[in-house]
Amino acid sequence: MVYRLRASITGNKIFMREYEVRAASSLYSLNLYLQNDLGFAPDQMVMFRALDKNGKVKKEFGLFDLGDGTMDSVTLLNLSKEGFERIEYVYDMFKGQAITLEKISEEEELARRSYPRLVAEKGKNPDQFSDNYDDFELIVDSGELLTSEDEIVSEDEIIDSGADIRDSSDIS
Repeated sequence: MVYRLRASITGNKIFMREYEVRAASSLYSLNLYLQNDLGFAPDQMVMFRALDKNGKVKKEFGLFDLGDGTMDSVTLLNLSKEGFERIEYVYDMFKGQAITLEKISEEEELARRSYPRLVAEKGKNPDQFSDNYDDFELIVDSGELLTSEDEIVSEDEIIDSGADIRDSSDIS
């Protein structure tokens, strides 16, 4: 059995990932995959938190036993059987930065497919050492996305509008 997990950052509408992961995978193997996929440093302390339906933390799993077990001793299937459909991947314990992983479906494992795997993505990867998520795409009130290419204005357009442009070599 394979779980499809949706990854999101609380309060952020730009970042989204969907992963397919074997139900029998340990949290430790999921941690290794997420570190690689998101470009996180492997030498940082991370942990998983099991959340109830109200979003309250009920269990914590680290590289070392935090009282509820270690990442390598807990599988996604175990958590699902206990009723935990959402977990948080805390990638910066000091700043409390986390990605929420929510089980959105169960699917049959396909023989010629390797797992875990990235199925869908939106937005750039979060910076592991930044206080907030930054993306170069801007959200406009209408809900449309503008890329940096949409904002480029040529020098000819500026000159035509009567703006004063000086070459940096003119400044002394």
